Amino acid sequence: MSQSQFGKLSIDVLRKMMQIRTAEKGFESVFKGAQVLSGGEGKCQCELKITEDMLNMQGFLHGGVTATLVDSVSTIGFMTTGTGAPGVSLELSVSYFKPIPLHESIIVDSKTLSYGRNIAVGTVDITSKSTGKLLALGRHTKFMGNSNPSVKIDKV
Repeated sequence: MSQSQFGKLSIDVLRKMMQIRTAEKGFESVFKGAQVLSGGEGKCQCELKITEDMLNMQGFLHGGVTATLVDSVSTIGFMTTGTGAPGVSLELSVSYFKPIPLHESIIVDSKTLSYGRNIAVGTVDITSKSTGKLLALGRHTKFMGNSNPSVKIDKV
């Protein structure tokens, strides 16, 4: 997708983005069952049922998978603002409150808190679909690039 295809993304485009990200071989293919419920204006909300390939040795959702959910869903939310570019992570943190078992359906709800000239900051709530209880909380900061494509950013 070109930069001009982004901006105010429709729910259909968000769903297509999730489909593209999970269809390829690679780490994010573990989220093939994710459904985008809503999004736009810096937000993205998905539903996902936990499968065996997402579990740790104790039989619960692996912490790395949880962190990847925070990264992926917040990035889609960020992409509905600014230039629509996916950016590069600067910082990501996750607080784990309750273990998430096999077959649990979760809601992953991303909100952009701030989107400046170059930096976006957002939070992600991961809740149980059945109980509504908060299971994990993430925070993500990304370098999104300069919103003015004519300005070049020097390499570090």
